[in-house]
Amino acid sequence: MTQATIALAGNPNVGKSTVFNALTGARQHVGNWPGKTVEKKEGTWAYQGQNYTVVDLPGAYSLTAFSMEEIIARDFIIDAQPDAVVVVVDAANLERNLYLVVQIIEMGAPVIVALNMTDIAETKGLKIDVEKLAQGLDAPVVPTIAREERGIDDLGAAIVAALHSQQEA
Repeated sequence: MTQATIALAGNPNVGKSTVFNALTGARQHVGNWPGKTVEKKEGTWAYQGQNYTVVDLPGAYSLTAFSMEEIIARDFIIDAQPDAVVVVVDAANLERNLYLVVQIIEMGAPVIVALNMTDIAETKGLKIDVEKLAQGLDAPVVPTIAREERGIDDLGAAIVAALHSQQEA
């Protein structure tokens, strides 16, 4: 089997680069301003004896390609056809993030949603029914707090499960 490629997509400032660093062990600089990741970054994620290529795509609000970041993200998903796309969303601003999630799902890519910053959502009094969200999206949803590396092992298991179910299909 060739090495699988996993793309990390999401709106700006949702923690994509932090998830990338947690998975790959990279120490990519994480900034908190729009356009921080303007080109895709690649790293290797080792999980249960397998190596996977992880691509951190630039932050994009949609795939309609109005900005260079959106063009890079859209073109990578269409042209490279990654084996899975992890869409990192901000749990405290879920509604704003779901448009991109649905667009990527509609492209036919296997999607795993990393529901990031769940601690911030809880502090704001938000309670998200993860199972109901997963059913509505028809995609696995994994709660994470990437800056503390919480939920990263569960995210890894969900990625591998999605890759295996794709191989069996």
